[in-house]
Amino acid sequence: MQGQLKKMHSYLDNPVQYDLPLSNQKVALNPLIGKLIQLNHTGCIFCIHCNKPIKKSYNQGYCYPCFISLAQCDMCIMKPNTCHYAAGTCREPAWGEEFCFQPHLVYLANSSNIKVGITRHTQTPTRWIDQGATQALPIFKTQSRHLSGLIEIALGKHISDKTNWQKMLKYEAATIDLAAKRDQLVTLCAAEIADITNRFGQQAIEFLADAQAVDIHFPVTHYPTKIKSLCLTKTPEISGVLLGIKGQYLLLDTGVINIRKYTGYEIKFSA
Repeated sequence: MQGQLKKMHSYLDNPVQYDLPLSNQKVALNPLIGKLIQLNHTGCIFCIHCNKPIKKSYNQGYCYPCFISLAQCDMCIMKPNTCHYAAGTCREPAWGEEFCFQPHLVYLANSSNIKVGITRHTQTPTRWIDQGATQALPIFKTQSRHLSGLIEIALGKHISDKTNWQKMLKYEAATIDLAAKRDQLVTLCAAEIADITNRFGQQAIEFLADAQAVDIHFPVTHYPTKIKSLCLTKTPEISGVLLGIKGQYLLLDTGVINIRKYTGYEIKFSA
């Protein structure tokens, strides 16, 4: 089967179910665990927005013109507290209104360890699965991405906002009482949260006191003791026994590969 790679589709189940998209086709991956698979890069790469052939991709799949012009590639997507829509300098105001000015969640997740993150409310539990989190708990609902970013910055003074992907791929993190950690953080950040509420209004932020933690189980038979990252640009032919899937990574007996990193790459897949 041949086509352009896209990030893996996932479905919350016990364990998580994964499909590998190749252009308009899908490969069900869970049945292939324990079997030999092979990915061969044809040498072709296509921009995931304009579909033009390119020699190098930026920001996980874009050509350079799209990378520097699209709002979805702007730095404020990674750092939403720096949103500049109000200043009139948004690259694509209509796109920002559609994607950024809708409800977002601030959450706690347990992947390599506990972290704080944000996502559009429609992206749960996909966002948590993509990060390899074994637990997740939404703690605030906001009216926009900018507001969720401001809260994330406040909480980030007391907790990490990063995932250590190497640790995440070596084992399942120990279970954490996320509700207790939420209450602790909300107390520590009470002044900052009150300030944000005063600036933007009571309706702008909702504390999700009754939210329940979500447990996520990944289809992994063996975790690697050492992490060897496989690269399609350096090794166009990658093969190995599929030991499991976690986040956006395939865990092979020969190493691990981040599928999302190679979005837009054309490959031949066989099992």
